[in-house]
Parts: sequence; C-alpha cells; structure tokens
Amino acid sequence: MKKISLTGIKPTGELHIGNYFGAIKPALELASSYDARYFIADYHALNTIKDPTELSSLIRGVAAGWLAAGLDPEKVIFYRQSSIPETFELSTQLAAFTPKGLMNRAHAYKAAVQENGEKGNDPDAGVNMGLYTYPVLMAADIILFDSDVVPVGSDQVQHIEMAQDIAGAVNYNYKQEVLKIPQAVIQQNVAVVPGLDGRKMSKSYGNTIPLFSPEKQLRKLIMRIVTNSQPLEEPKEPEQSQIYLLYKLFATAEEQASLAARYRAGGMGWGEAKEELFRAANRELSPLRERYEAIMADPVGLDRILAEGAAKARPIAAATVKRFRKASGIDL
Repeated sequence: MKKISLTGIKPTGELHIGNYFGAIKPALELASSYDARYFIADYHALNTIKDPTELSSLIRGVAAGWLAAGLDPEKVIFYRQSSIPETFELSTQLAAFTPKGLMNRAHAYKAAVQENGEKGNDPDAGVNMGLYTYPVLMAADIILFDSDVVPVGSDQVQHIEMAQDIAGAVNYNYKQEVLKIPQAVIQQNVAVVPGLDGRKMSKSYGNTIPLFSPEKQLRKLIMRIVTNSQPLEEPKEPEQSQIYLLYKLFATAEEQASLAARYRAGGMGWGEAKEELFRAANRELSPLRERYEAIMADPVGLDRILAEGAAKARPIAAATVKRFRKASGIDL
C-alpha cells in the first residue's frame, strides 16, 4: 500500500505564480507516489479573514485554482476542512494532551508577542485563541487522516514536530498506538520565485503576479518588473536577472540556453527580455486560466467536487476519532 501524504491549503489570498511553482506543482507531484489527500483549510483562514464575502470567494477561488493546476479529484481526496466535523472533535481531544508551554513556543504566537513588544503593546494584543491554538487544529488536520508524510517548507517543520509530540503523548498515555505519528518531508528543491521587485514573490510584499491574470494584465505586470540601468548594448548575466529567473520557470531547456546567450552577447534590452518572458509565461498559463474560468463559472459543480471529496474523507476521519474515543474510555 502507498503511504499517505497530506497537503493543507489556506485560502487567505489570491494564488500567484510563486504559489504555483513553489507549492502547487510540487504538492501535486506527490499523487504519483503517495495516496494523496488535499484540503482547503478554511477554518485556519478565519483567524485572519473576518469578512464573509471575501472568505467564501477565496475558498472557491483557491479550490478552483488547484483543480485548474491539475489536481484530479478522481485520483486523490480533495475536501474542505469545514466539511469534516471530526476535525474539530479530534482537536478538542488533542487539546487535553497539549501543554500550554508548547503553544507558547509556536512561531506565529512568538512573532505576534515580539511585534507587540516592539510596539509597546500588551504581549497578547490582537492575539485570538484561533491563532494561539493553531498548532492543535493543524495537528488534528494531519493526524485525523493517518498521514505518513506532510510536505512542508523548512519554516513549517515546527508544526509537524508539535503534531508528533501531541500524538506521542496520546499513545504514551494509553499505552497503544491510537494515533499515527506523522513525518515532515522538507521540500528542499522547490522554486524560490522572484517577485516584481526582485524579492521573493509574496502577498506581504505586494510584488506578486496572480496565477490567473488575464493576458493583458499578465503582460502589464511583467512589464513592471524592476530592472537595473544597464544599457542595451552591454552584455548581461542572465542568472542575476529576475526576468531570466522567471523565464526559466516557463521555458524549455533549449529556450533557456538561447535567451541566456542573447543576454551574454549584448544588444538586448530589458523590454525585449520581458516580452520573451511574457510569451513563455502566457503559453503555459493560458490553459490554466481557461480551466480556472470554466470552473469558477460553475460554482455548483465546484461545490459538488468538494462535497464528494468530503464524503470520501469522513469515514477515514470517523475511524480515527472512534479509536480515540474507545482508547480514552469515552465510548463505553
């Protein structure tokens, strides 16, 4: 039997090409070697997004984005976190085995406390219990589905370690393997995608290129990429240009070599390089954009896909909760 992988997707913003190359494509590749499960972490998003219209739009947009990018709901399990009530029962169960000190060490909480300290505010100003107990809910997301591996970036390993600690505490207490202990798979070779200003593409920097930008908007954004003042005739080093680094994500090896040679030969301006990037990007993104627009135009169909995924997921979730209830003595 294949091992089980789990990927959570938080709908807190519009998908951009940094998400596509840095998270979506590597995560979808797991389906070839794992029994892959993917979920929309909509309750996690509630910690920061309080506007109902915005949240519902983002949930559908992110779900449609993953489907457009190649997620096949017939081959994997794809569901909304909020459709699995067992998640929240297990979260309550796990909370009884989670030391408060463990939550105090969570990166997101510590960062919020530090920021408050720098501003001279109360340490817990603006910190809601959803943020504070975020690692417990995440542990429930992971453990509920008997996950063997969870692909994460190096900055997210702590969450998996916390899930291991909590599940281990449960198993130790009941002297049996009630819960499977998950392992982190650190994605070392995923692309770090430069944004319009040369920094890592990120919503927090406001330097993103939305994944499903209309063609005209895509070209306009690419033309805004910040460049240096090297004159047209001067040879340029391609690997030091964010235009070329973005181009490599979309172009074939032959195309990459050809454009790199033109960079080094001189005589090519930044505007021409941006046009080459636009052509390569639009070639790959156009089919995704068309699929995304078709999916978003059929919200009933999208909701049906997510509901069917939840129907596959719930028996697995129920079995985990049942094991816990039996081990704990709650089920007599």
